[in-house]
Amino acid sequence: MKFPYGISDFKTVAGEGYFYCDRTDKIPLLENTKSQLFIRPRWFGKSLVLSMLENYYDVAKKDEFDSIFGKLKIGKNPTALHNSYFILKFDFSCVDSTGSAKEVKEALFDHINDCIKGFLLYYGEYDLPEIEINPKNAISSVKSLVSSVRMTPYPVYLLIDEYDNFANTIMMGIHSEEDRYKAIVHDEGPLKTFFKAVKSATSGSMIDRVFITGVSPVVMSYITSGYNIAENIYFEPEFNDLCGFRQQEIEVVLKKIVGQCGFEKEKIQEAVNLTKVYYNGYNFSHAIDEYVYNPTLCLYFLKQFEKTGAHPVIL
Repeated sequence: MKFPYGISDFKTVAGEGYFYCDRTDKIPLLENTKSQLFIRPRWFGKSLVLSMLENYYDVAKKDEFDSIFGKLKIGKNPTALHNSYFILKFDFSCVDSTGSAKEVKEALFDHINDCIKGFLLYYGEYDLPEIEINPKNAISSVKSLVSSVRMTPYPVYLLIDEYDNFANTIMMGIHSEEDRYKAIVHDEGPLKTFFKAVKSATSGSMIDRVFITGVSPVVMSYITSGYNIAENIYFEPEFNDLCGFRQQEIEVVLKKIVGQCGFEKEKIQEAVNLTKVYYNGYNFSHAIDEYVYNPTLCLYFLKQFEKTGAHPVIL
């Protein structure tokens, strides 16, 4: 078996035969709300969910829909919105949080501008009107992109991964300075200003949908006046297992490994017990009793178990 440990590209996972617990049936549920905030711990598969949405809605991947999703649940009954958006994606874990507030702002703006440049290159064949990249003001670049997209038939689906990463690093760092954090997040800081621009763009339907991931709602609470349209879906029972594995899924794959590798059958229960103790500790909704397993840690365990017949050293 192929386990996608460390792989967050959905096209690779779905198209190259990697182990994958199908969550594409959640896509119609996600379409019920246009702007969403989804919180999960680090290393919990959030980036793979964003990649799933990116591949599903990207207009440039229309011809690849069957090869990517054909064998999955959504491929048998796709929604009308598949492959109908330009995808604009930011990953705020890439923003350097060191230095002064001014330097962090520059790093954030550089990342936004770089992503918009990548957007232009990727969608070059769609004859987009010129987008002006402002190296000193990425908010201006976003507005220019929105104005350009307005002249096309395709709205934007905005994906933001780890929206709070660099802000949390500043807030929790050993050498954290409260004034620096406030300068980034509070008042008219660059993060709040960015989300105000996104909110403004959604009112004109050019940014039609937004999906945001992070590890905490704290930063969003500080910028709420700038972006108060996101619906918090992280406690909703239908999305409890949007990331993570169910116990039955773990048991099935462990049995398959033991059978294929010729290990002793006793190893099945031993492995089930170990994964349950160490990785099955997450329930994000009070409405259901089912716990989910940390996917990254489980994939590492499964990969090592298949290779050696023994569990990795757990410290």
